[in-house]
Amino acid sequence: MVTVLDRTNGAARPRHPEKAHRPETERLKKPDWIRVRAPGSPVWRETQDIVRSNKLVTVCEEAGCPNIGECWSKKHATFMILGDTCTRACAFCNVRTGLPEAVDRGEPQRVAEAVAKLGLHHVVITSVDRDDLADGGARHFAEVIRAIRATSPGTTIEVLTPDFLRKDGALEIVVEARPDVFNHNLECVPSLYLTVRPGARYFHSIRLLQRVKELDPTLFTKSGIMVGLGEERNEVLQLMDDLRTADVDFLTVGQYLQPTSRHHKVARFVTPDEFKAYETVAYAKKFLMVSSSPLTRSSHHAGEDFAKLVAARNAKAGGLPAAAE
Repeated sequence: MVTVLDRTNGAARPRHPEKAHRPETERLKKPDWIRVRAPGSPVWRETQDIVRSNKLVTVCEEAGCPNIGECWSKKHATFMILGDTCTRACAFCNVRTGLPEAVDRGEPQRVAEAVAKLGLHHVVITSVDRDDLADGGARHFAEVIRAIRATSPGTTIEVLTPDFLRKDGALEIVVEARPDVFNHNLECVPSLYLTVRPGARYFHSIRLLQRVKELDPTLFTKSGIMVGLGEERNEVLQLMDDLRTADVDFLTVGQYLQPTSRHHKVARFVTPDEFKAYETVAYAKKFLMVSSSPLTRSSHHAGEDFAKLVAARNAKAGGLPAAAE
């Protein structure tokens, strides 16, 4: 079992006690096309120092993102607010599950200060699920957005939120704070929800994304899935149709990588050609932006992708073909 250091007292604690009951599964050998640069450059260390000095959590570390070496070497970090402990135990996720601590009211300002120090032109803010909170953490998201706007008014903000299941009014609070991009990941096709994402509901997530557009049609919406979990191709294509019905602008498709032997197994490694085919189909279904590759993650190249997203919308408004197509 993996252990981590508790940020409060430095004591070792198990990361995945809730997954101890899961049987161990064989981990497939990664193919040649999944290669990443090891972290450790001077800029990477500078990014790490800024994160540590502001006592912040990043999904880059907590979720074991394979792109951390590349992103942190460019001073790109994705901040995970509301603590490092999630109230759900999704079978794919590397984030610790348990009873979270109280909300840190000083966190929004520290996030804003870190964004300013890193000089981020585009920042992604995500969080753990906080089913223990009446609003699911929505007000905290809004406070973080406002703090960043106050210190870095030129920075565009992307939020990657939980589903706010059974949290009436929570979505409206986040949308009212006007992030530039509202992202909520479906994670996998609906037939796998019971084993991969048991605490969530597929059509609730679809409706959440649709509701964002109803509340504010000017916001960009985004969602992502992992493949290689055992899904069928036709299920992925149907999921694309469901997202387009909800008027989602941006789709990301990436390879699932198994964090430990206790997590959901990798059924197979999807080839780069298959990812390219998914991208082609998604553009045919009129997504404004698509990122589909083995190492695609929700916040990977988010700043560059936001610029392309704006250009694609402007081209569509002007009746021109989008450059990404």
